Amino acid sequence: MIGVVSFFALAIMGLGVLSLWTERDLISVPGLGQLPGVIGMILAVVVFAISLRAVLSNAHPSFVTSVFLALAAALVHLGGVWGTSVAEGTGAVRATAALGQLVLGGGSAVLVLAALVGAWVAIALRRTHARAPRWPWERDEDA
Repeated sequence: MIGVVSFFALAIMGLGVLSLWTERDLISVPGLGQLPGVIGMILAVVVFAISLRAVLSNAHPSFVTSVFLALAAALVHLGGVWGTSVAEGTGAVRATAALGQLVLGGGSAVLVLAALVGAWVAIALRRTHARAPRWPWERDEDA
């Protein structure tokens, strides 16, 4: 769960900081609303969560899989943005222009980095068998 939350939080923060630093919108295609970005992010988080769960089912998952999880999340995000843009009636050309802005403007790179960090954290916690911290009074006295 911490990997999915980390991915989502880092992605939102990273995209906001990127927009702030570059002083421009991440997607500035005429006639395109906010829905494609929202749907793309929802799909990316869902695919990331499902894929991460499959990876973490292994007792000793490999850190290499975090690269594939990150690429899958970014590609699904782009597919969601494109599909929603076309379904909204924007057209394939403008939808493709939005993808170009995401890829060339650095938005997709931010998503890849956020997914890499989120997946790495989750895999590291699984490999170390980490557990939630407990206060001394929460421990079982019989143990």
